[in-house]
Amino acid sequence: MRFIRLAPVLALLLFAANAWSLDFSPLEKVPIQESGRKKPYIVFAEESTLALTGRTSVKVDDKSYSAMAFITTLWLNPTGWEAKPVILVNHKPLKEATGLDISRKLFSYDELVDNPRLREILNEAAALRAKPGAPKLSGLPKEAADVGMRLAEFEGLTSGEIFRFVANPQLSEGPWSPAPPALIAPLRQAFLADDSAAFAQASATFASEMAKIQPRFQPLAWKIDLETLYQKSHPIRWAWILYAVAGILLMVAGGKTGGYAIAWLLVGAGFIFQIFGFVARVLISGRAPVTNMYESVIWVAFGTILFAFIFEAIYRSRYFFLGAIPVAVVSLILADSQPVALSRSINPLVPVLRDNFWLTTHVLTITLSYAAFALALGVGHIILVRAIRGSQPSTPLYNYLYRTLQVGVLLLAIGTILGGVWANYSWGRFWDWDPKETWALITLLGYLFLLHGRIAGKWGGFGLAIGAVVCFLCVLMAWYGVNFVLGAGLHSYGFGSGGFGYAAAFVVVELVFVAIAVIRNRTLAARRRQSPTVTGVPSFTR
Repeated sequence: MRFIRLAPVLALLLFAANAWSLDFSPLEKVPIQESGRKKPYIVFAEESTLALTGRTSVKVDDKSYSAMAFITTLWLNPTGWEAKPVILVNHKPLKEATGLDISRKLFSYDELVDNPRLREILNEAAALRAKPGAPKLSGLPKEAADVGMRLAEFEGLTSGEIFRFVANPQLSEGPWSPAPPALIAPLRQAFLADDSAAFAQASATFASEMAKIQPRFQPLAWKIDLETLYQKSHPIRWAWILYAVAGILLMVAGGKTGGYAIAWLLVGAGFIFQIFGFVARVLISGRAPVTNMYESVIWVAFGTILFAFIFEAIYRSRYFFLGAIPVAVVSLILADSQPVALSRSINPLVPVLRDNFWLTTHVLTITLSYAAFALALGVGHIILVRAIRGSQPSTPLYNYLYRTLQVGVLLLAIGTILGGVWANYSWGRFWDWDPKETWALITLLGYLFLLHGRIAGKWGGFGLAIGAVVCFLCVLMAWYGVNFVLGAGLHSYGFGSGGFGYAAAFVVVELVFVAIAVIRNRTLAARRRQSPTVTGVPSFTR
């Protein structure tokens, strides 16, 4: 009797151990609809795995599953998975409040649905959302709501409800339906038998049968091919790797011509990867790639390198690359390694963003201004590091910083004006002191103050370097803080959560860095006044 009871569990473990031995590639390009968008099955699998576990692969019972293996297993053989730890709970206060093990990140469906305290917090979150105006959730209710969404995702996967392969017979953008059981049966049978040849044949037949259903409403084949290539090639990852190698080469080779030329080639190669990534996203989505934080982060990295290219072509100084590469690499690493906070998913546009003219002009201009300011931040760091080391920055280096700040101010001013025009077009008023509008204005005024202070002779190049670092904190607030910290205002389509610790650490490190540079500069200036033979950096007001 005990063996009979254990047989289903042993069978599940056997199938789990063999799940990845099957070839899932024939299913990769099968179109599936999720959240109103048609995408390749491989994209659906990786995004679903990420939403559920926080990673694009999962390890269960010491067996590693790719996203394709994991999601297909939940679809074709869901028995017993409710007891497996595959649902992410990463918020420590929520785990403490619900009595969950704080040393773990993944929990089973059964553990979570049977947790009475979690149910209480979920009910509290539902009550808050039911209130007039639907106030934004925060704290434990917000984190519990995120877990609740993962539980619903797990239920949809194990029930097969969200595997919508059958095109709508009446509407191009209408909801799709799950595949008929008769078409799934051969797949499931081959999967359970761990028969590679039969599974490959069943997968090919399944893909062929799905394509025959309402072919006029199926996504274009080239789009599915392009998105599959984009998903598997990871162009953003290759871009930051090439940028990082170029940066290391520039620091090692110094001003040597050969090293500089190779760095140009490496940065150019990384830039091509980024261009491919952007072109792919634009062709797949039919819009500019700036509608969420992930897209704006990689766009700012792209703009930073673009401006560095332009200035390097003019001045041949290598300082623009040295300033841009660290910013681009850090930005792209964050985008590549923080998929929960910075979602890579290509989602349908909310109504306010569907006017592509304004999306292209306003949003791209604003984010390009952030890119120019990020380049200025990098060049400013070079100046301040030299100040801390006690070396004299050259006058051209100050001029490079001034030029990048000018470009950023010009683009931010234009973008802010265009935003006012778009606001009047969309909401019937040019300005309403929305948090996003307010911080954009604060940022613009901060940089204008910095540039006008130089013109008035209040500070020189060293002061510009200090201001380039400090004013970028305003950019950080307008860009990240309003969306991810305040989470209020009419720009709700850009809201998100996560990463606050990284942002706070960045602010603290930058302020400490500036304080050290100022103290060091004043110390060297005092020594220079006492002894003319002591060299150092220019004083803060020069």
